[in-house]
Amino acid sequence: MKPIQRLDGRVALVTGASRGIGAAVAKSLAAEGAHVILLARTKSGLEETYDIINENGGTSTIMPFDLTHLEELEALGPTILDRFKRLDIWIANAGKLGTLTPVSHSKIKDWRDVYTLNVLSNVQMIRTLEPLLKASDAGRAIFVGSGMGIDPYAFYGEYGVSKAAMMLLARTWAQETKHTNLKINIVCPGAVDTELLAEAFPGGYHGPNLRMPEDIAPMFVELSLPSWVRHGEILSPEDIKLYSEIEIK
Repeated sequence: MKPIQRLDGRVALVTGASRGIGAAVAKSLAAEGAHVILLARTKSGLEETYDIINENGGTSTIMPFDLTHLEELEALGPTILDRFKRLDIWIANAGKLGTLTPVSHSKIKDWRDVYTLNVLSNVQMIRTLEPLLKASDAGRAIFVGSGMGIDPYAFYGEYGVSKAAMMLLARTWAQETKHTNLKINIVCPGAVDTELLAEAFPGGYHGPNLRMPEDIAPMFVELSLPSWVRHGEILSPEDIKLYSEIEIK
């Protein structure tokens, strides 16, 4: 007997789906029956994610695209509508670390590059995807945040400040949509074993609670479900575990 797939018939868009958190989340969404649009710059990485989803009986579509091309990005929503007729889930995962340096030594070009991907591309995607997500009976948007966007860390200014801006952007959008079927939340996953973490800690990460991308992917599935009701919140894996335990009780 085929297991119940909680996202059967839904269409999801995952940015940064070629590796790390994005790839793991895309696979988990597909395992629950969603058709996943895989978006990233690296086609070869997207093909790896696509192949794994296909081998496990899921479905997905590769969409190679550079999110820093803001003007072209405006056509994303209409393109998805034309091809898939709907969009129910958006995982805003793509992000860039930037240069590790004191703010006083940083370069405006580096700030601009990080802000373009981490903040401005998300502004443009909100503009182009909101009509589709609002048209869904249970639209869901999940942004990947960071503790560095909440508490300051020396030398991580470009990343931390851009994440703070992105998280406030998501919460502002949540305020603007609180009377709709759209639920918008932010996940702060903590330390996850990805290439970005390796860039952030060149000498190796030696802190606590290191997770693998596959460890946190299930929480993105939970936040994507039509039954999910929380909105405009910043959530951690611990929050989701506690919420699940309360629901079970």
